[in-house]
Amino acid sequence: MFNLILFGPPGAGKGTHSIRLMDQYGLVHISTGDIFRAEITNKTELGTKAKAFMDKGELVPDEIVLGMLFSVMDRFNDAKGFVFDGFPRTIVQAEKFEEMLEVRKMPITLVISLDVDDEELIRRLVKRGLESGRTDDTEEIIRQRLNVYNKQTKPLLDFYTKKKLLHSIHGLGTIDDIFNNICKKIDFI
Repeated sequence: MFNLILFGPPGAGKGTHSIRLMDQYGLVHISTGDIFRAEITNKTELGTKAKAFMDKGELVPDEIVLGMLFSVMDRFNDAKGFVFDGFPRTIVQAEKFEEMLEVRKMPITLVISLDVDDEELIRRLVKRGLESGRTDDTEEIIRQRLNVYNKQTKPLLDFYTKKKLLHSIHGLGTIDDIFNNICKKIDFI
């Protein structure tokens, strides 16, 4: 089983490339953000709880995220593997996630980090917010999300580097060029 974590700050292109990777390699795409947005749209209890955190640019608590994530994974028992889009987001999540994957004998194969500077991320996300109407894509909330990312998520770079799983990809350029660079890393494994 091939399990890939696509890692990077908000707006780095994780969603765009995860979908392409799903198609290219036959993986199941799991985006906690997409799952939460669906729950919010459907006005579920989970969605209401998640929205309260997301609207402030904060991370949703680990127990909610992990429970939801494994519930979705359980629907795909015959999958070739998964591409995890922007998850985990904290060291604690990564450790708990790893423990749960070990029990299922589904280790992480590779972690790819998309590296993009903050000003480009803000430009991309403000544009996305204007085009899509996403309430969490205002400049103020984006800056808060980047602060949360830098404090809570960026330490995962060291976490996965120590495990010899992390490979960085420059996240600027055409979508095709970035995608081809990701595929080169995957095909090398």
